[in-house]
Amino acid sequence: MKLQFDKNQVYQLQAIQSVIDLFDGQPLSNSDFEFSMADTNSGSITFTEAGVGNNLALTEEELLTNLNKVQKENELREDEISPAIEKLWYNEDVSVKNVLESKSIVTEFPNYSVEMETGSGKTYVYLRSIYELNKVYGFKKFVIVVPSVAIREGVIKSLQITFDHFQEIYENQPADYRVYDSGRLTDLGNFAKSNAIQILVINIDSFTKDVNVINQVRESGIKPIEYIQKSNPIVIIDEPQNMETDIRKRAIANLNPLFTLRYSATHKNLYNLVYKLDPVKAYDLGLVKQIEVDSVVARNDSSGAFISVDGFRMAKKSVTAKVSIFVNEKTGVQKKQVSAKVGDNLYKISKNWDIYKDGYVINEIDADNQFIEFSSGQIVYQGQPIGGLTDQILREMVDATVENHFKKEKELHGKGIKVLSIFFIDRVANYREYDDTRNTVQGKFAEWFEESYTKWQSMPAYRGLMSFKANEVHAGYFSQDKAGKYKDTKETRTTKDDDDTFNLIMRDKERLLDEKVPLRFIFSHSALREGWDNPNVFQICTLNETKSDIKKRQEIGRGLRLCVDQTGARNLDRAINRLTIIANEAYESFSKALQKEIEDDCGVKFEGRIKNARARTSVRLKDKWMEDALFLELWEKIRAKTKYKVDYSTKELIANCVAALQAMPPIERPVIYREKNVAKFIRDAKGKLIELGGEQKGSKEKMVKESNYDIPNFIAYIQSKTELTRDTITQIVLKSNRLGEIFNNPQLFMDSVVRIIKQEFDRIKINGIQYERIDGQVYKMKLFEAAEIEQYLENLMEVKKQAKTLYNYIAIDSLSSPERKFAEDCESRDDILFYVKLPRTFVVKTPIGPYNPDWALIKKEDGEDAKIYFVAETKDPKAAKDHTLLRDRERLKIACAEKHFKVIDDVNYRVVGSVSDLKV
Repeated sequence: MKLQFDKNQVYQLQAIQSVIDLFDGQPLSNSDFEFSMADTNSGSITFTEAGVGNNLALTEEELLTNLNKVQKENELREDEISPAIEKLWYNEDVSVKNVLESKSIVTEFPNYSVEMETGSGKTYVYLRSIYELNKVYGFKKFVIVVPSVAIREGVIKSLQITFDHFQEIYENQPADYRVYDSGRLTDLGNFAKSNAIQILVINIDSFTKDVNVINQVRESGIKPIEYIQKSNPIVIIDEPQNMETDIRKRAIANLNPLFTLRYSATHKNLYNLVYKLDPVKAYDLGLVKQIEVDSVVARNDSSGAFISVDGFRMAKKSVTAKVSIFVNEKTGVQKKQVSAKVGDNLYKISKNWDIYKDGYVINEIDADNQFIEFSSGQIVYQGQPIGGLTDQILREMVDATVENHFKKEKELHGKGIKVLSIFFIDRVANYREYDDTRNTVQGKFAEWFEESYTKWQSMPAYRGLMSFKANEVHAGYFSQDKAGKYKDTKETRTTKDDDDTFNLIMRDKERLLDEKVPLRFIFSHSALREGWDNPNVFQICTLNETKSDIKKRQEIGRGLRLCVDQTGARNLDRAINRLTIIANEAYESFSKALQKEIEDDCGVKFEGRIKNARARTSVRLKDKWMEDALFLELWEKIRAKTKYKVDYSTKELIANCVAALQAMPPIERPVIYREKNVAKFIRDAKGKLIELGGEQKGSKEKMVKESNYDIPNFIAYIQSKTELTRDTITQIVLKSNRLGEIFNNPQLFMDSVVRIIKQEFDRIKINGIQYERIDGQVYKMKLFEAAEIEQYLENLMEVKKQAKTLYNYIAIDSLSSPERKFAEDCESRDDILFYVKLPRTFVVKTPIGPYNPDWALIKKEDGEDAKIYFVAETKDPKAAKDHTLLRDRERLKIACAEKHFKVIDDVNYRVVGSVSDLKV
């Protein structure tokens, strides 16, 4: 399998273009530099080599103007608009031990932040931005800084699988990528000297300390890091929230960046936010999987007092324990985490639940030794819960995961989409143990899994669905020690052992997606969550014997990416892309915790977007639907397939482009100015200096200075972007009488011409498009069978009058009120004889991508016997009347659909805001 990538994802292109626009006005250029190496034998001979680096010609004022323009175009909040270019700063600690005094160091390079939700293609975006920055501005040197082995391996894998894709887009632009290896320091010399795109991936811990090899003076007399510093690289920081310590910020500054680009879903500090795709927006746009929660909780479990010590909180004069117990809520007894101190009675904390009535007053809390002691003398240690149904619940969670997996396998059978499930566990021994002879034996989780798998495999509903044996379909990914024993991975450290673990996971991603490979269930350590995901993970189960501190967003992030089929192509069907979380807590509790995390992290509301796994139902065709006379009558009208040809005149294209260029705003010369600022020293009452401020005064002076630019081969540049002939481009530019403005600002001129040509080319192609029916080719009625699938109830309208349509439910967009109202009116109105929501695979081909109309209907006018056949697209009522309110691509696709249905006899195509708009 070779994973496929869509180069036209609008939100990804917007994120990339936002970064490009930050440097609008930057000339296309390279920066050459020289570096010297002394001959240590003679001590007098110096060798000089040439290198290629990056150079930024824009002033800080120009950078701020560009940044603010991008921020406003991306509709960021007012408080997210930067008043100045924010720099990186850190405290440089005095070397004397125990002295707290420090001085703040402010760097000179700009920092930019891009926020993208996990699973939306963040790595793809910044890798493609590298190529785009090179194409537009000539930048060649890039360093990707990562915080962990997991993320490093993920980046390398992305570089490998996207390389051919980017080479195709960027016409085989020479590019090299490598991982920093302290044993191959010559790579850094090649990085500095090469004239091709250079991408260096490096772990932050490789260059934070003076003792790191990269910071040590070598025999040549220079430090290896100098090769990077001289190149003035663009530094891309992956997951920058993990690099906010003074030591790590200083290390990044020591790379001598031209500027930094910081990419994350959960930034700790936003330095000049450029683009924002928060989880709510990603979810609403269908860019990630829907989330559902399958809760496994114990109810009416009064067989014993459950107590789990989950942690401790120490203050100056007291210590409290975080304890999970049963609490007697109004809705019933539920397991909850509470805070308790010495002297507290669990009977009262549990709201008088009888099992805690005698002997459960806390006598002692020992945070050092991690236990609490009760008045009965019983001691409970952290991580060793007592009572309750701990094992039973965990076993049921395993079974629930296997059940959901088999259901998903059946749902996707024949679609070429492999289903994966992942179990996160906190103790390896629960999956793999060792006997006295050091042989591996199954832990309880593995035993439970194989029993559950065998049970579901033998059930009539799933018999024959998966022929693999239970021991073939699951495996564990854990670090191994030198003796080959599996061991628990520490989240706070990365070792060579971790490399072994991550290599297996990252480098076998394509093989893991192959349906012929038996492995479908992965058991992995909880610490492996960060930096790993797979598009075909549909079930995630966390099997912790105690309450996990891992964030919900981190947990679900491993499975948010949209799934792919056996060809590597993404499947965009929202009904299929559903991630099920098997959770040991009530749905309401999980939902509330996730909402709070998102609100805390992103400042946005996420209410109502997490689905309850139990609130789903099946969309089914009615009995004998293929014999429904009205449906057959309607289907006979609309089922014809067409082909199109684009007929346009180059002369007309030239004329339209010339007219648009003539109406283009003037291309003005950049204003280069100098400005005086009056420094203002702010002191306290005693005269001590506390701040150095600044104010712009009337004495400031503006000065305009003309600049001369080297004019690039603008015809070749425009041709590479538009694919028009040189002659056509030349005519457009010359006839516009605007060529002289290229001397004012060459890059702005070329980009403006490209944008206008593309806009006019799209319009003229659509205007000149002609459709014709293909003899003997029609859509098959089997398209409607594919729409039989489980859906969330909130995305469905229950059908009351079954004779008027095909399904028991109508699938609608829960966030689209026009669509829901349209469906309701179709059912209630007597003049609508029959209606059906068209399947996603019923599409009209257009030059800018396939188009799927919403509805097909039969309408009868009052007092008339004749039937009228419609195909309808539902939009907001205002947009339905005024198509200029629609996005360009929507409007152009609708124009194509109008021409397609014109050649289909007796079918009227309409864009409507309501059923009342269906008129001939």
